[in-house]
Amino acid sequence: MNTPMQTYDVLLFDGFSNHCLANAIEPLRAANMISGRDLYDWRYVTLDGATATSSSGLQVTPHGALPDTSGTMLLVMPSYGFREITGWGVTKHLRAAAGRYEHMAALDTGSWLLARAGLLDEVRATIHWEELESFSEAFPEIETVRERYVIDQNRITCSGAMAAFDLVMHLIGRDQGQLLAIEVSQLFMSNRPSGTHSEYRTTRDKFVDRALALMTENLEAPLPLAQLAKRAGCTQKSLERRIRSELGTTPQTVYRRLRLNLARKLVVETEQPILEVAYRCGYENASAMTRAFKAEFGCTPRSLRSVS
Repeated sequence: MNTPMQTYDVLLFDGFSNHCLANAIEPLRAANMISGRDLYDWRYVTLDGATATSSSGLQVTPHGALPDTSGTMLLVMPSYGFREITGWGVTKHLRAAAGRYEHMAALDTGSWLLARAGLLDEVRATIHWEELESFSEAFPEIETVRERYVIDQNRITCSGAMAAFDLVMHLIGRDQGQLLAIEVSQLFMSNRPSGTHSEYRTTRDKFVDRALALMTENLEAPLPLAQLAKRAGCTQKSLERRIRSELGTTPQTVYRRLRLNLARKLVVETEQPILEVAYRCGYENASAMTRAFKAEFGCTPRSLRSVS
């Protein structure tokens, strides 16, 4: 999959949530790192280019002012104090931005601002669930639903910080391939990455989900494919077909990439000997892991460690 780089701009208001911001942006950073490509670029913006201060006092100096930006997606992130963000100026800026961005997304309480600007008319939408009832009453023309996130046409609404992680993981899987989303999920030690908005599913296939969970749980001592399939609840032939249908590759390739991603993490973040890293990732010796590592990442573990 060779998609052009996507630009995600985050529109911050005073009182924004650090948690929500990190959950939206960190998976994008991880996707770039794991893929070794610039899949995503992101910027922080405010209405006027002034510094924004989070609810816990973190100050963010933006890259610019909203009227000067455009891109793939604008994420509107007011969080606390959203009811005080009023006035024709806010509405005007958001309506103008809708013409410069391919997608408009509202995180946490951002749905309120998009709704007030008329940018959620005739679409399904959600908001932080504490505000769901009042939002529905204030904007009866919007089909309000209690879901973690909703994607309807080129409008996206999301209910909160944890849901923001689920949303971005879904977008990575949709746009860059489900295998990369699984690898990003593994990096964050999450078992609830990128499936649908209604339940935590890694793929659309429960047997593939089970197999992926078993792979992740058995990186140090990889399971033979026949045993993996049996424990996942299907035949080996069925599992091979299902994984190829969901992920576009073989079970062996998925398993190897999960093991090598762990190896790369251990090489960069620890001082464990390369032989110990190899054992922890299911390789009998360092030479075998080094060959697989170089084939996957284009460098050896030692050379990567020397530049980290």
